[in-house]
Formats: sequence, structure tokens, C-alpha cells
Amino acid sequence: MAVLLLRLAGPLQAWGVKSRFTVRATELAPSKSGILGMLAAATGRRRTDPIEDLLTLRFGVRKDQPGTVVRDFHTAHRLDGSSMPLSERYYLSDAVFLAGIEGENAVIERLDHAVRHPSFPLYLGRRSCPPSFPVSLGLRDSSLLEALTSEPWLASKWYRKRHREGREIEVLLDKDAVPEGEHTNDVRGSRDVPLSFDPRHREYSFRDIERHMVRVKDKASTGSAAVRSDAGEDHHDPMAELDPVGMLDPAEMHGPVRLLDPMAELEDPAGGLSSLTGPNEYEGSAADSHDPMAELLEES
Repeated sequence: MAVLLLRLAGPLQAWGVKSRFTVRATELAPSKSGILGMLAAATGRRRTDPIEDLLTLRFGVRKDQPGTVVRDFHTAHRLDGSSMPLSERYYLSDAVFLAGIEGENAVIERLDHAVRHPSFPLYLGRRSCPPSFPVSLGLRDSSLLEALTSEPWLASKWYRKRHREGREIEVLLDKDAVPEGEHTNDVRGSRDVPLSFDPRHREYSFRDIERHMVRVKDKASTGSAAVRSDAGEDHHDPMAELDPVGMLDPAEMHGPVRLLDPMAELEDPAGGLSSLTGPNEYEGSAADSHDPMAELLEES
């Protein structure tokens, strides 16, 4: 048996289980149906394709950074211009979770490859919620509970600094994934096991979720796991290519760097208007003295 660990982080997440009609709620942690749906998308399955093999996987999640619940008052229109029903949609903002999927080695290895090279886009519950990368943290040769307990804290730096004193974190996992002798008997039911994603007859079943509280280590104080692959924070700077200095090679510079000023051509060296207005049209004038309201005052 092996465990695939997933880092679930992004600006917004939404994990609905009981959403109906105009109120689209979210759970406070990723649902099993949402994660199995993500894995099905990664492997290239359509909603009408069978997913029986995924139902044998055991699932657990750790709340590294719970996030904040936000509400979106949602409006929409059809192509003909008519209004669709107003709805309230709830999201988790700025949350970070560690999810684990346990199963046979061959199955888990294929899923790991699929998550790294997905056939369809991955999203965190709803299509409007893309994940930040990396999503896959690799495989672990341990039980699901042990993998979720031993992995370093994935919360953002500001969150770790603010909650430095207490790092006891909630873990929710399938009851049948808990080893004998480690049960807490803190169990609740949830109807989030997908039997079919087919829009014509979606069907879900129940599972027992067991709650654990675990203490985790700060990743700054731990070494990298032997089986970890490409895990860590995303250091991509999306603004780097917009930096005019950063785009220049120092070896190619011949003299000082001149940054483009888009307003330079509109002003002359003396601070007045450019020659676009003519050489003497504004000579001796510091500013435009025209009052657009003067004629209206004279007429009155």
C-alpha cells in the first residue's frame, strides 16, 4: 500500500456536499467526492465514465490553514438576455489542506503521474477555483494516518508565524483507514462518496469520518523526506517578466539603463507642453487658463 499526498491551496476553494438550488454551501474541508472527481479529471475520465476503481481508495485530509468562509452574491444571464435565478455561493478563502489517498502501489503511482500531467484542468471543488502548484507532493510508504501526521506543516509563512504556539491540527479520514488501536471514536457520517458523476443520475453514498488532532512539525525544522518529489513552496514570480531591468542581460549593457517614460514626449525640458502644440502657441503660459463653464455663466 502507498499514499499519495496532495497540497490543496489556492485563492478560493469550494467543497459542496449538501448544496441545493440557490444556496451553494461549502464544507470546511475537502470532500471525498471532490478529490475523487479531481483524480478522475486528471486521468481523463468524463462524467459518464465508470469510477468503481476509485471507490476502493481511502481518503483523509489535514487542515493546515483552515481559511475563511466568504459569500458571493451570484448573478447570471442566459444568452437571450433573460435572468437566471439569483444564488448565494460560499467559498473558503486562503485555505491550505494536505490530502492523502491510500491504495495499491500501482494504482497510486498512476494517479501521481496523472495529477502531474492531467488530461483535464484540475480545480478545487468548482471550476472557478484553480489550485496553486505543486499539487502532488509525491508518494509515501506508510499508512494514511501516519503520512498525514508526519508531513511538515504546509501553512503560509504568515499563518505559521501568527500561530507559532499551537500546531495541533485537525485530521479527518475514513474510519476504515485508521489502524487498530488508534481509533478516537470521534466519528460522524457524510454523504460524499460518489457512485456516479453522470449529470443524468448523480448518486452518492455515505461514509464514516473519524476525527483526530495531531501535532505537526514546522517544515523549516525538518529535512526532506526520501520519497518526496518536487515538494515545497512555489517560488514563481509572475511579475518578473514585467520588470524592464530584470529582462536585461548585464553583459549586454553598454552604459546606463534608460527606462521608458511614456509621458516624456508630452513635456518639454522647461516643464511646459511639447512641440506637438506648435512652437509659440503656449509661450509664456504656465497652464491652460480656459474655463469651460465661463460661457454658461455669461449666458445666465
